[in-house]
Amino acid sequence: MMMSMNGGIKKIHETYYISHGSPTLSIDKTMPARHFLESFQHKVYPSDAPRPSSILIVSGHWETSYPTVNVVSDGPSDTIYDFYNFPKSMYELKYPAPGAPKLAKRVKELLMSSGFKRVDEDKKRGLDHGAWVPLMLMYPEADIPVCQLSVQTDKDATYHYNMGKALAPLKDEGVLIVGSGATTHNLRMLRNTTSVQPWAQEFDTWLKEALIDGRYEDVNEYKEKAPHATVAHPWPDHFYPLHVAMGAGGATSKAELIHHSWGLSSLSYASYKFTVPA
Repeated sequence: MMMSMNGGIKKIHETYYISHGSPTLSIDKTMPARHFLESFQHKVYPSDAPRPSSILIVSGHWETSYPTVNVVSDGPSDTIYDFYNFPKSMYELKYPAPGAPKLAKRVKELLMSSGFKRVDEDKKRGLDHGAWVPLMLMYPEADIPVCQLSVQTDKDATYHYNMGKALAPLKDEGVLIVGSGATTHNLRMLRNTTSVQPWAQEFDTWLKEALIDGRYEDVNEYKEKAPHATVAHPWPDHFYPLHVAMGAGGATSKAELIHHSWGLSSLSYASYKFTVPA
C-alpha cells in the first residue's frame, strides 16, 4: 500500500524548470539569471504558497541507466564539483542542505507503482552543480531537505514526461519539484559574443510558443517538431528535466516563462513555471 507523506501539509501547485547554464552562475554577480534565482523566494514563488517541506530536483548532470535517487540519511549532502578549470573560489562553495531520505523512498514508491520496474538508490552521492548551484541562490539558507533524481539519456522525452506524471502527487505533500538543465545546450557552439546565434534563437522561440500554447505533446516530440533540435541539444541530458517538470505540472497546467536571458551567444537561460489552474 502506498504511504503518503502528507500530514496536514499544504499543497504546492507549481513545478519549475530552471536553466542553470554555466557553473559560473555560482560566483558571477552580474548574470541576470543569478539575479532571477536570488529573487525566487520573494518575486517568483507565490507569496501564498507554503514553504516546501522538501525539494526534489532533477539535474541534467546525473545520468543513469535506471531512475536513481540519492538517499542521504546522516548530515548534510555533499557538494559535488563536477566541473573543471574554473576559478578556485567555486571549489570552496558549499551547499549543506540536509538529505531527504523519506522523499527518496516516496519517489521510488511512486515511480515503481506507475510502471517503472526498477528504481535504484544511491546512498553515497551528494548534489551535483546542476542541483546545488541554482538551489544555493534560490534557498541560500540550505535548510530544506533535498533529494536528487537522475535522468536516463537512452530513453526519450515522453518517458521523462511520464516520470513527471508519476511524481505529481508529491505536490500535494508539500514537495517542490524542480527540473534543472538548459533550454539550449551545445557546448561546442558557445561563443564569447553578445549576439545570439540564429539556430538557438529559433529553437528557444519555438519552445516558448509550444509551452505557452500548451502543446506539450509537441515538446515531447521536439526532435521531430522543433527547428534545430539536435543542434540545440546534441545530447538530451539538460532538456529532459524540463519534461519531468512539465509532466509533474500536469496535462492541464499552464506554462509561464519566468525568466529569459542569454549567455555565450547560444546558451539560453529561459526558465518556466507550470501551474494547474485553480
